[in-house]
Amino acid sequence: MGLTIAGTDPSGGAGIQADIKAFSALGVYATSIITALVAQATQGVRGFVAVDPDFLRLQWDTLVDDVRIDVIKIGMLANAELADTVADFLDQGITDDVVLDPVMVATSGDRLLDDRATDAVRRLCRKAALITPNLPEAAVLLDRDAATTAGQLRDEAHRLLDTGVPRVLLKGGHLSEARSIDIYADQDGLVELDAPRIDTTNSHGTGCTLSSAIAAFRARGASWPDACQLAKQWLTEALRTANTLQVGKGSGPVHHFHQIWHDELGGPHA
Repeated sequence: MGLTIAGTDPSGGAGIQADIKAFSALGVYATSIITALVAQATQGVRGFVAVDPDFLRLQWDTLVDDVRIDVIKIGMLANAELADTVADFLDQGITDDVVLDPVMVATSGDRLLDDRATDAVRRLCRKAALITPNLPEAAVLLDRDAATTAGQLRDEAHRLLDTGVPRVLLKGGHLSEARSIDIYADQDGLVELDAPRIDTTNSHGTGCTLSSAIAAFRARGASWPDACQLAKQWLTEALRTANTLQVGKGSGPVHHFHQIWHDELGGPHA
């Protein structure tokens, strides 16, 4: 059983909807707890309303009193109170397999959290089994400029481990024109995860989807390094087939069900 704790996306490409799709596509039953109602689609975010921490706790208590949870993926937390509440959840020890996608910086570069909330997310990072920041998010966590070279990427992965994070998948963004390069790091060392860069503008929800896919593979028994590698391979194909969906007027979603949706002619059902 997989649990996603995140905000919504009415367009279905990111947030809790993307998490549920990724879990489902990879054969893991999805449960969910909502942290924020977000007004967004493929052209951007227009606003959000954070869930009251007491109601967040009620969602948690109601779920875990009834359903076994094997793995947890955490996404948007919106404010310090919600981050601290989720930290309390993890202290209950329901599962050690926790993937945190520290949603802190928008694609535009705008900060999504204030300093108090950022500090709360930093504390939460040390309670997760794996964090999956992109370059701007890693820069915020480390309070330094974002990496611009592969060497700096490896250095920042080491620095994140030094903060007390057990494992990190540092997403390389656009450091390479031809390849998508991420760094997996734990106390045993670094592993470079490499895949072709897919030429598509339809990448909405990529970060949410990748972290959920890692959690799904972990729930199915993969080691952390293997879960990251398998998730990256699966996401590459979801990006490769994203243009077939034609959702929205902006950056459309990846194709979570690229392995499933086919008609008698071999085409996907949009």
